Parts: sequence; structure tokens; C-alpha cells
Amino acid sequence: MLKLNVNDETSRLRAVVLGTAQSNGPTPTIEEAYDPKSLEHIIAGTYPLEIDMVAEMEGFHNVFKKYNVEVFRPEVIKDYNQIFTRDIGFVIDDKFVKANILPDRDRELPAIDYVLQQINPHNIISAPVNVHIEGGDVMLWNDHVFIGTYKGSDYKDYITARTNMEGVEFIKEMFPNKIVKEFDLVKSKIEPRDNALHLDCCFQPVGSSKGIIYKSGFREESDYMYLVKLFGKENLFHIEREEMYNMNSNIFSIDTNVVVSERSFKRLNNWLRSNDFVVEEISYKEIAKQEGLLRCSTLPLIRD
Repeated sequence: MLKLNVNDETSRLRAVVLGTAQSNGPTPTIEEAYDPKSLEHIIAGTYPLEIDMVAEMEGFHNVFKKYNVEVFRPEVIKDYNQIFTRDIGFVIDDKFVKANILPDRDRELPAIDYVLQQINPHNIISAPVNVHIEGGDVMLWNDHVFIGTYKGSDYKDYITARTNMEGVEFIKEMFPNKIVKEFDLVKSKIEPRDNALHLDCCFQPVGSSKGIIYKSGFREESDYMYLVKLFGKENLFHIEREEMYNMNSNIFSIDTNVVVSERSFKRLNNWLRSNDFVVEEISYKEIAKQEGLLRCSTLPLIRD
């Protein structure tokens, strides 16, 4: 049996589900695009090729092997995008929460059934149908659970709005011992530079006291200030609009001092090294064209 344990974003990783780009399917049509960045590349004819994405994910897998992390992969579904496992579920403490994701992606969760069968069924939580919540919007930080959401009255009109306030309330009910803080995120259906698809597109903790943040990803300055006060402005690396577009806040921590990052993130990677992080640089720029990066393609199961 897997003894789930995740309390934060940065403690030593022991087991993880890493997505797969195998049999990823043809380039989506304009109508099938889930997010504005994918749409941009579909229109431009630069949507990523399966062969390149498979190679990038294997590079990520090799880093996990280097650090002796147990890696699970989804069972491959023919012609189906299974890269972003973060969306289909998440672990809080010793509980696995099944996410309610977009209906077109509902085959992704059964592809990790063999993993779920190794978890005590009493520790698996299913959300009611009215609860929308995806793992990219859920971020743990000790006694906090940070949740990205969208509070606009036009929520239902945004395919880029993935977590509703019912999702926030559900987590509050399920985890009454946690401080659950929601963040109202900026959304756009057409401009990826102004779309925080999930919370991890504009914020992520690193190490034991630092974080990466994009101020303009928050609709309310008070939400941004909440994190500034909690972490201290001197401990936050502020990214620019183009860096947010390139997914600089969507790196991944294997340990409090070990971070996997895209090799093109020069300014960020230099800052991390100057703060005594080991930075494992890999290529992930093709996968980034789908408005997701390293954190998006992982589902941590066990951390120390």
C-alpha cells in the first residue's frame, strides 16, 4: 500500500505520478483548444510534436531516477493527451482527492487506477459534481492550503476557469484543520500573457521560505499582498509578464534545496543558485506551448 503524505510543495519527494506524452494524438483543432496558449500555437502552426514532448518528459523522468524517486506513469490511452497529471487529482496530508476536470478529459483518471488501487480506499475523496477543482490550483504550504479560483459572475463562460468557489468550500469542509486561502486569478480566453490558468501559473513556493510570484496574475492586490506578508517581499522572486507566459513559476521541487527548471529560465535559475538551490535544468519548452510545465505534469504522492 502507498502511504500518502504531502504537506507542502518542497519536502523531499519519494513518489510521484509523471504524465506521459506517448500517443498524444493529432494537433487539436482551434475549437478543441483548452487554453489560449495552445490556441496561439495551433493557429501559428507551431503546436508541439509528440516526438519532442516524449523526449522532454523522459528528460524529467531521468532527473527523478537520479534522486531515487519512485515514478508512476499513466496507462497510455491511444491518441489522448495525458501530460498534465496535476489536473486529475492531488494529495493533501494522507488523502487523495479526485478532481472534477473538464468533461473532455474524463478518461485521464481511470488511467491511473492501478495507482489508486494501492491507496487505502478510506483515504480517497471524490468531490460532488458541482465542485470544480484542479490540482494546479491547489498548493500546500504547511498549515495552509492555497487555492486559485475565479470569482467573476461569468465563471461558466471561461474554459480557463477551472476551480470554482464550491471547490474552495469543499476543501475547507474536508480539511478543517487547514488554513484555506483562495486567490482570485486573472483569466483570458484569448491572451495567454493575461491568463493565470491555475495558481501555479503565477505563484509557487520554493525551499523553506521563498517563492516565485507574478503580481499581475491576481485580480485583487490584497491576494498578492497576503503572500507578500506571509513570505516577506525579500523572499519572493517577481517574474515579468513574458516570464509568466513562459511558465517561470511552474518549476518543480524535489527537495527543499533541489529544483527542476527549464534551462531557458536564466534569470530565475541564477536567482535560485544565488540562494543555494541545486538547479536541475532540462528542456521543456515544447510542452510549455500547451500552457503547462513541470509542476503541471506531476502528481506528488509521498513527500517526507
